[in-house]
Amino acid sequence: MNEDAFNMSVRKFLKTVGVTSQREIEAAVRQASEKGGLDSPLKAKMVLTVDGVDLTVEINGTIDVA
Repeated sequence: MNEDAFNMSVRKFLKTVGVTSQREIEAAVRQASEKGGLDSPLKAKMVLTVDGVDLTVEINGTIDVA
């Protein structure tokens, strides 16, 4: 396995995940805010799965809406 190519591929995937996730969260929060129904902090959960290596990771956190 080429470690450098693998590392770059993982980083590219994670960048896409991060940018897309932020965009979707911001849009959903904006829409909920316009309707007047937001309680802060928001509970958030992300589930990462990778087929072929039997990986499932659940990441939980909170997002403060100021």
